[in-house]
Amino acid sequence: MGSDRESVWRAVQRGQSGVRVLRRLRGIPDGMMLGATVELEPEQPGQLKVVALALRAAAEAMADSRIGWSGVDYTRFGCAVAGHMGDTAGLEEKCGLPPRSNDAVPWYHQWLPNSACHYVGRRFGLLGPRLCHSTACASGLIEVLAGMRAIQDGRCDAVLAGSAEAIHPLFAAGFHAMRVLAWHEDPAQACRPFDSRRNGFVMGEGAAMFVLERLDHALQRGARIYAEILAGKMLAEAHHVTDLDLESEALRRLIIGVLQRAHLPPEGLDYINAHGTGTQQNDPMEVRGIRRALGAAADRICVSSTKSMLGHLVNAAGSVELAITVLALRDGYVPPTANLTDPDPRCDLDCIPLVGREVRCQHALKLSVAFGGHLAAVVLRRWNDASTGFAYPVQRAA
Repeated sequence: MGSDRESVWRAVQRGQSGVRVLRRLRGIPDGMMLGATVELEPEQPGQLKVVALALRAAAEAMADSRIGWSGVDYTRFGCAVAGHMGDTAGLEEKCGLPPRSNDAVPWYHQWLPNSACHYVGRRFGLLGPRLCHSTACASGLIEVLAGMRAIQDGRCDAVLAGSAEAIHPLFAAGFHAMRVLAWHEDPAQACRPFDSRRNGFVMGEGAAMFVLERLDHALQRGARIYAEILAGKMLAEAHHVTDLDLESEALRRLIIGVLQRAHLPPEGLDYINAHGTGTQQNDPMEVRGIRRALGAAADRICVSSTKSMLGHLVNAAGSVELAITVLALRDGYVPPTANLTDPDPRCDLDCIPLVGREVRCQHALKLSVAFGGHLAAVVLRRWNDASTGFAYPVQRAA
């Protein structure tokens, strides 16, 4: 989709798809499945792609924040990066795959699922708490919530938080065996959230990182602010490891609870970036939960799924989609749901089909609904002070 924040955001605004036929995935036959991959050269031979992606996104976030040794006490600067599949090269060789050659980074230096967290924290000399969660496709959002809590608890002034994902053959094989992966002769049309012809999701790669700060700390150092986290909340759905409660009771309670914490009535919400996987089960369940939580206000709220373009980034889904939500607030532009040509009658919200829309949003909600029953939500408010944030673009003439 792009090599940095703004190029990816422009592609998402256009409804551009990054999905293609997967090739050169170690241990998986070429052309067997689809995915939205990232072309990225690692810093060293043998470096895990997920680590390289995390480092790239973290470097961009740190540079954009203009934070430096003079601007923060690094003993109070935390690091929260989601877990991931570790380096399985040693296991692959035992399974008969040819060994990788000339690796400067041996597999046992990247075996642990917190490897990206370790390398990111070490790269930037972050000496505060180091946090790492493995909560399936809620992981990226939960790291942001963990960073927020570390600041609220007084343990940190700032936290570098987010997640990364690279398509791993074990994950790919597992999802393929579950029959949840989408297929279409035209890869760009494969993932179809909220569409009656949806048949699953496609896997994706990418990363997003945030520099989170306590508000007075950010203002004191003259930071440029994108958005304010009003509230976050996590709940569990004690139903099944992969199947969802079709009555959406836990999701209903999650949305009501996070809006109450944010002191925001349903009518004050402008945009929801949905989990929106494009599977038969997830989409109507998520719409039902939104409707049950918001009541009549659901009819006027924009809802979209960017997995239709980015693919499902699993551990990185929450952070990447939260980043897109922040940019939607910044620019007053709601991204579309690509490939939504025949809406499922059960998905009867305004799901922004095909083409994005200029909407000067003030408040947005990001949802994550993960395997294992992990539910997470974050409510954001646009930062409207032009001297410390971003002025809205000049509105186009009708």
